Amino acid sequence: MNTLYTPTELFERRRNLVEAWQRYEACAAFDHFVEFVVCLSSTTEFLINKGIAGLMQHAQALEQHALELFGATHPLERTQTEQLSDKLVALERQLQQHIERLQMAQERRRAVSEDGLPHEVPGFRSVWLLSERPDKWQGMLVQLGYFGLSASAHRWGEVPPVTDDMPMLLIDAHDVEQDVWRQRVQSLRNSFPTCRIVAFAVRSEFSLLQQSLAEGCDLCLLEGTPVHQIVAQLLTLSEAKADDPYRILIVEDSKTATKITQLALNEPGITTHAIDHPDKVLHELAAFKPDLILMDMHMPGCTGVEAARVIRQHNQYLSIPILYLSSETDVALQIEALRLGGDLFLTKPFNPVFLNAIVKSTVERYRALRWSMFRDSLTGLHNHTSTKSALESTMQTMHKQQRPMSVIMIDIDRFKQVNDQYGHPVGDQVIRSMAWMLRRRLRKSDIVGRYGGEEFLVGLPGADAEQAKQVLDRIREDFGQLQHPNGHGVFQVTFSGGIADNRESVHVEDLIKAADAALYEAKRAGRNQLQCHVLTRDASLV
Repeated sequence: MNTLYTPTELFERRRNLVEAWQRYEACAAFDHFVEFVVCLSSTTEFLINKGIAGLMQHAQALEQHALELFGATHPLERTQTEQLSDKLVALERQLQQHIERLQMAQERRRAVSEDGLPHEVPGFRSVWLLSERPDKWQGMLVQLGYFGLSASAHRWGEVPPVTDDMPMLLIDAHDVEQDVWRQRVQSLRNSFPTCRIVAFAVRSEFSLLQQSLAEGCDLCLLEGTPVHQIVAQLLTLSEAKADDPYRILIVEDSKTATKITQLALNEPGITTHAIDHPDKVLHELAAFKPDLILMDMHMPGCTGVEAARVIRQHNQYLSIPILYLSSETDVALQIEALRLGGDLFLTKPFNPVFLNAIVKSTVERYRALRWSMFRDSLTGLHNHTSTKSALESTMQTMHKQQRPMSVIMIDIDRFKQVNDQYGHPVGDQVIRSMAWMLRRRLRKSDIVGRYGGEEFLVGLPGADAEQAKQVLDRIREDFGQLQHPNGHGVFQVTFSGGIADNRESVHVEDLIKAADAALYEAKRAGRNQLQCHVLTRDASLV
């Protein structure tokens, strides 16, 4: 997963980690060590989720060392403290260097594009291909360029230094001896600790793959992988999303137990809210909208099991995870609790680092389930229903702010012929390419959904119809240049689009109908073009 993050966010992580260690050094109590290990574990997971490969490896090594000392007597021995401190200083230095690069990149990207809209491309922006024969891969680099990636090829030994933009390194393993390959990967990882490294044309040999991954490759694409699949993998890796903090509702009558639980979950990526009686849980579910409930088994007037059964009577809360925290050791009662609405059971006293990991992994699965409910399975875009919902919400915001908004209906031209001539799997790949291009070339604040079949619906907040046409025309021209493989060669397709804005209507259904009517005009006019439809109060949208 490659997710969005800011220099400020990473700075806060670094500062929290250093301050947690300083508190332990000032007062070497076990509670302070727990706080440090939880903070370190959180930082390590953050680096993993963000794909900051080299830093991730250093953080994992430090975390493993700290966990080995978790059960030691405190204060730690002097040599143990010094070893942890030295590793932390090294990690802190690398984090600071990465923060400075991010700050430089952030300043450079505060540009305004030709259409007057902020230029925001999520994920990484550039790919460096390293090969003995870089000219061989120019076609692939051109394809990546259409998707908004700056791609360049370099010979081994001629790699430029990274300045303020961390590229993804795509390295060619073809015809490279294993010892030489190992040294090259190791050298790249040492030189570019924060860059992702993707190897391609790697022989399917266990020892070679094991060595490549151990030395620093994040992903290995096997020998014979077609170019379009390499492009697809890079696009998938490059996509980014902003994660909202995990929201945890604690139902616990003991203030001491609540404080311990909140301490175990005290990190920037988690928000906790505690209530002291289960009769408040339905109100808090509606108001707080948690991703997970942590609940005691035994509370005055109502057990955790009874509260879980009440929660499960509501359809909207059937899938929310419920994790019991209790001193109950009777296995039969634990099993019964799980049968009657619970999902997990941890006995007190619990390991705070383990609780932290369990909570986050459970929330991730819950969010993945919810994501699949509102996303199109082929493209990962909003599905029909969630697209309209997102447009409705954004339209209301734009109306309150008195700002323009455009809705664009897009249809791939003569798509039925693609399916009939080349087959549905090739047609699916064309649809995915359309989705990738829209995601890569539009802003993260824009709404992109698959409306059905080969139709897409796009919302551009802050853009009127003329601005939207400028943005989509550039995408349309580049999409028409993409080469789609069909097993015997390549072919090209185009798309048409209809645009409507909210100058005289704030109703999403009106804009969708208007955009659809404009799309019909674009098709009638010969396809491969965009038509604008500006609403008027008396205009017929039939």
